[in-house]
Amino acid sequence: MSPGPKSKRLKSARSGAPQGRKAREERSAGGVVLRRFRGVLHVLLIKDPYGNWGLPKGHLEGKENPQEAGLREVEEETGLMDISLGPELRTIDWYFRLKGRLIHKHCTFFLMTSETGDPVPQEAEGISACAWLPFVEAIDRVGYENAREVLMDAARIVFDPGEPLREGTRERGGSRPSA
Repeated sequence: MSPGPKSKRLKSARSGAPQGRKAREERSAGGVVLRRFRGVLHVLLIKDPYGNWGLPKGHLEGKENPQEAGLREVEEETGLMDISLGPELRTIDWYFRLKGRLIHKHCTFFLMTSETGDPVPQEAEGISACAWLPFVEAIDRVGYENAREVLMDAARIVFDPGEPLREGTRERGGSRPSA
């Protein structure tokens, strides 16, 4: 995709650690949820508390593994209950501040499918909207560069499953969703 007059600058969620400050490490998981509408593959995006379109995700709780947390968070943030877990896509990371404290977040994403149900945003957590978008439109709409990279990984698996995800990365966890 070449930049055009309507292109927008993506927000980079990775800012690098400030010198001399120790960040609290946090773990999260989420999903790239797929569904076909009239033969066209769509991706589920959420509008986050900052007004940006992104992927459903959230903290690991208790002794959850990333797969369990990813499924739970997608269910909580979107209201979808019919979700199938596919392969791990990648782990992204970024830094941010919460109440003056530096946080280094690591979030593992999985490919998922959902065949039934209408998404309902989890407004209590600041999710204001859920939308099924055709794959290319979802890639264009997502507001964070690292989330766009996750969507591109998902596209490579779905549209060209014979190609490696990226050098040095293996598919892990679950089976490939049929898309």
